[in-house]
Amino acid sequence: MKIDDRPTVAAPDDDPYLWLEDIEGERALDFVDRQSRLTLETFGGRQFAGDRDTLAAIYDRSDNIPYITRHGGFVYNLWKDARNPRGIWRRTTLADFRNVEPAWETLLDIDRLAAEEDKDWLLNWTQPLSGSPRVIVSLSRGGSDAVTLREFDLDAKAFVADGFTLPEAKSGVEWADADTLLLSSALGEGMATTSGYARTVRLWRRGEAVEQAPVLFDVPADRMGAYCGVDNTAATPRVWFIDRIDFFNQNLWLGTEAGPQTKLDLPTDVWLDAHQDWLAVKLRGAWTVAGKTYAPDSVLGIPLSAFLAGDRHFTIVFEPGPRRALQGFFWTAGKLVLSILDELRPVFEICAPSTNGWTRERLQGLPEIGVVDVWRLDRHEAESNGDLLANVQDPLTPPSLMLIEGVAAPAILKQAPRTFSADGLIVTRHEAISVDGERIPYVQTGPAAESGDAPVYMSAYGGFGSAVKPYYNSALGKLWLERGGTTVQANIRGGGEFGTRWHDAGRYAGKRLAHDDFAAVAADLVKRGVTRASRIAAEGGSNGGILITNMLVRYPERFGALFCTIPLVDMRRYTKLLAGASWIAEYGDPDKPAEWEWLKTYSAYHTATAGQNYPPILIATTRRDDRVHPGHARKMAAKLQAMGYEAYFYEPAAGGHGYGKDNRERAGFIALGYAFLREKIGWNDGAV
Repeated sequence: MKIDDRPTVAAPDDDPYLWLEDIEGERALDFVDRQSRLTLETFGGRQFAGDRDTLAAIYDRSDNIPYITRHGGFVYNLWKDARNPRGIWRRTTLADFRNVEPAWETLLDIDRLAAEEDKDWLLNWTQPLSGSPRVIVSLSRGGSDAVTLREFDLDAKAFVADGFTLPEAKSGVEWADADTLLLSSALGEGMATTSGYARTVRLWRRGEAVEQAPVLFDVPADRMGAYCGVDNTAATPRVWFIDRIDFFNQNLWLGTEAGPQTKLDLPTDVWLDAHQDWLAVKLRGAWTVAGKTYAPDSVLGIPLSAFLAGDRHFTIVFEPGPRRALQGFFWTAGKLVLSILDELRPVFEICAPSTNGWTRERLQGLPEIGVVDVWRLDRHEAESNGDLLANVQDPLTPPSLMLIEGVAAPAILKQAPRTFSADGLIVTRHEAISVDGERIPYVQTGPAAESGDAPVYMSAYGGFGSAVKPYYNSALGKLWLERGGTTVQANIRGGGEFGTRWHDAGRYAGKRLAHDDFAAVAADLVKRGVTRASRIAAEGGSNGGILITNMLVRYPERFGALFCTIPLVDMRRYTKLLAGASWIAEYGDPDKPAEWEWLKTYSAYHTATAGQNYPPILIATTRRDDRVHPGHARKMAAKLQAMGYEAYFYEPAAGGHGYGKDNRERAGFIALGYAFLREKIGWNDGAV
């Protein structure tokens, strides 16, 4: 890297790179363009181009699984390939979907729409009206979270003339009836929280200007947001109004389209789902009520009518264990499906409530090793007949999409193709011991024999109670494993693998401990004779960006190269940038001196110092990421370069909070990162 490509160090301001937060600023874009061009010139050679094209071809394969959801007698899918890079929204019947080549009916061609309107459109989500051909379609510019809303007619396969239309904003909608929407949107004066999400729920009637739509429900501006959900499983429709205090706390009201009526007497940190006259509540903390204390992470069941009448005698539907934790639950056809990780093994239980008590059975026919995800086939809970979909895979076995009808054994609907050779590779589980003695699990995939010099790719997340699972990854398989490399996925604290205590241990000040966990796994790989530190490459994105930048500044001796993507980095200003204020419950508030004391210990933007032995790092983001501000990545790269470190930067114009708006862009982002990692750990795999 030439010295002329680096920004200057000296500046009298507290933050000399504040100008890089101006997303579309001329000076900032000049920096972005020069840096991205330099990175592509350095690592974007013939092998990168070949890898990008190989990956894009894998993502564009015609025999990839088209994932579906059912509504009104059809199954729907958004499909992307080389001919349809932005995607086509299409449908068929479930019976036809079982065929090798279903006869898909195209509803909306996003590439054609983008060309006709000269907009960088992507289809973000859809919200159909039960029993009707009307759908609200959300269109995103370049993958951003903010969307434009339009009403669409499935029968006419066209947007509705003079239908519901809303300009770009962070929005969500629920249908109250064919002519009325419940709108949660940040659009309009005073309608956004400090996190940039909706502050109100409005009743928006057909033909009415959205500015005139009456507010049914509002929350203070310092809340995360206001949301609602329409529940048609009861005898009469009911509406749930949600005051989302932060990521893990909420106040809940039950009401109608006229507004909220009854606030539920529950702890704020619960998950809740209602169906017919049943209520399921998952606790985060211990709760003492009606003379009984329920343990954290328990799931409780009770008739909703009884609860509203004051009854607090719950049935315990799920009891956690030290390494047995609920990952989620949902209702379908009167039954509650629990998704559980038991020592990281997938378990699914189906619980059926009645006035005589709850019955329980284990979902049969699914593997106990690997990754299994189960969800409801039907889009609307009230339309569900109980059919479930399951996705089964592991790092060396491509996904199988299975249909579970009633109590029948799972039947394979579609199987994904094998996209890399797994010959000679095995998957093993191990545990490292962290600085405080906690056992940190990790999954290793690669050759059976330990070479002591393996090129290792490591990853983890460790945040927001989100468990990471060892999925089949075509990119890692083709560009790393097939070429003789080894991959490692660590289950560090901050995730939800073992419940609330695992998450809380890696939250707030504990985030630093989660980073110690990752470093412990890296050290364990060396101790076990798998590799040496200079051969370990690591990647992390979003919350994982904090992880990777802390490996850079806290544990530089344990890694050979780092790839930091769409990252959160500057923990002093994160709450001032885009959706940052919504994450205070995970990290803390830097405006509170006591909390800044711990935040500054893992704010790598502030702890980075000159003259250290930092490994090479590539920091990459996207300009259309309106969740994690691209300024985090820009500023960190600029500061490291000014200190003289080997730090590279890359920022494509689109992609949102992801790696690209289409398969080719995503392939290019990933291939560039892997090319950088391979070169910097000294791995010449012989590919050309």
